[in-house]
Amino acid sequence: MGARKQIGGWMDGAALAVLVGGTAWLSLKLAKGTADELAAVWISSGILTGWLLARETRAWPAYLGVGVAADLAGQWMAGVPAGQAGFLVICHLIEVLAVAWPVRRVVPNIGDPQRWLTLGGVATASTLAGCALSGVLAAWMAGLAGGAGFSQVFLGWYAAHVVGMVIFATATLVIHVEGWSAIAPRGRGRSFTISMALIVAVGLLAFSVPYPVLFLTYPPLLLGAFKHRFPGVAVGVILLAIIGGVLTAAGKGPLWGPGDLENAGRITLLQLYLAGGCLITIPVVLGMAERDKLTSKVRESEHRYRLLADHSADLVVRLRPDGERVYVSPAAEEILGWKPSEMLGQRWSLVHEEDQPRQRTAMAEVLASGVPQTLRYRVRHREGHYLWMEVVMRTIPKENDPTANDLILSGRDISMRVAAEQALEASQRELERLSRVDALTGVPNRRQLEERLSLALLRIARSGEAIALMYLDIDHFKRINDTHGHAIGDRVIREFARRLTTSVRATDLVVRLGGDEFVILLEQMDHPDMARAAARKILASMREPMELDGLTLPISTSIGVAFAHEVREQDDLLVAADDALYEAKEGGRNQYRLGVLGETPSPE
Repeated sequence: MGARKQIGGWMDGAALAVLVGGTAWLSLKLAKGTADELAAVWISSGILTGWLLARETRAWPAYLGVGVAADLAGQWMAGVPAGQAGFLVICHLIEVLAVAWPVRRVVPNIGDPQRWLTLGGVATASTLAGCALSGVLAAWMAGLAGGAGFSQVFLGWYAAHVVGMVIFATATLVIHVEGWSAIAPRGRGRSFTISMALIVAVGLLAFSVPYPVLFLTYPPLLLGAFKHRFPGVAVGVILLAIIGGVLTAAGKGPLWGPGDLENAGRITLLQLYLAGGCLITIPVVLGMAERDKLTSKVRESEHRYRLLADHSADLVVRLRPDGERVYVSPAAEEILGWKPSEMLGQRWSLVHEEDQPRQRTAMAEVLASGVPQTLRYRVRHREGHYLWMEVVMRTIPKENDPTANDLILSGRDISMRVAAEQALEASQRELERLSRVDALTGVPNRRQLEERLSLALLRIARSGEAIALMYLDIDHFKRINDTHGHAIGDRVIREFARRLTTSVRATDLVVRLGGDEFVILLEQMDHPDMARAAARKILASMREPMELDGLTLPISTSIGVAFAHEVREQDDLLVAADDALYEAKEGGRNQYRLGVLGETPSPE
């Protein structure tokens, strides 16, 4: 088994070496292999990237070694000098890793359909960034060697490598994951072959004549996209790239029309032509894929609901006015576990005792008025638990006495719906709670402060007691954020809130207004000294430095306290506390100032 696996690994590496080396040689040969020429499409990096993403990460070093050696050999056989080939191999390696590594980190399982949207976004971003990075390095090398200009080399390289990465990396990955059937699905191989043959025929015609008729290749390419989705685009663009590269290198085709156009210009035009094919067809493929997904969902939904319709039925029961069941449909055994015969007669015990009065009342009302009613109640399953049933109750003439009525009940199990409704109600209650709580610290927010302060002002107006309001913030908090980052700043705020909460009474209200600003509402205060004592306790709680991820951060706070026996408006108290906080900061921070409403804040 181990030997077989080893042989398979050698064959896999050999296949990669042939593809990478062969495509590197082919791309350069189509560009005439000169030092100042670039390939119209660079294939080998895309193949190596797709190969890596289809393998475990731990196997990457071996495949990278094979790819680098094959790339170097292919360039050497194409006539690229050894030193230049070595530098280009480094550029290709950087590009491959810049594309493959982010994809593997973000989407470890590329076969998961739920992550394909994320996979597409990460792959696109990493392709654009990786090809730009390698292009900068290649253009820099060309500048040092006295070749073409930086922008010309960069743009030519970037276009060739982006197109190559998009088409060949994706095609390689799809073939590895889904097999060759992804290119020519079973039963559609003939259609796929005909579509590709049409692209080849039109491509040969367009690149064999000197007239500018390259646009003729786009309709068959679009046809391949419509009929075969991405495989049609990938193989079609590959075929057009090969045909265009070979015939242009041989001096044929419309790209040789302008007499003053150099090889670099022809390569640029060929790249634009291939990029145009991708821009025309890939949006079509994405749109068709979205349509296929929606069609699949609709088909799946239709199938699911057809199964429900075929294999489930409502429970139908016929009742006498006294509640005696004279008929129970076979669905009873499927829904409730009871055989129909077991439910006949007066079996009120099957209905939950809390729901029996409601059902009796509804039966009487329907019999009296003849108006149908829909009600919910719980029915006991044979296994002992209760199911919620939604029942439509209406009258039906008696079999032997058309002047009198029985009741017909049509019911279905709605236990899951009731559970969902209860869960929704619980979620709404939780959302209501969260709307009154600060998300970062868990302490109340401004909404609770306004409510509590309104009630507190009403109470002191009746009882004659006093209240105090504290405004606090963290001294030099901006410096902490700027020095250690917002993550540490958030942890400081959470710890600050925790210390505030443990420093005041359980009946006091600690509120975060936002940023590092907090308010504390102190009720049932007899004397300003009680507010002073609370402020001193808070200052003492901040003396111990905060230990966060190995950081020791000294923390202090400034406090403004407003004390009042009588307040007309909330804003009066808030303004007084804010003025006291300003005085505390002006006095040097890490202290408090207390102001009795109508008096100047006094120091500690």
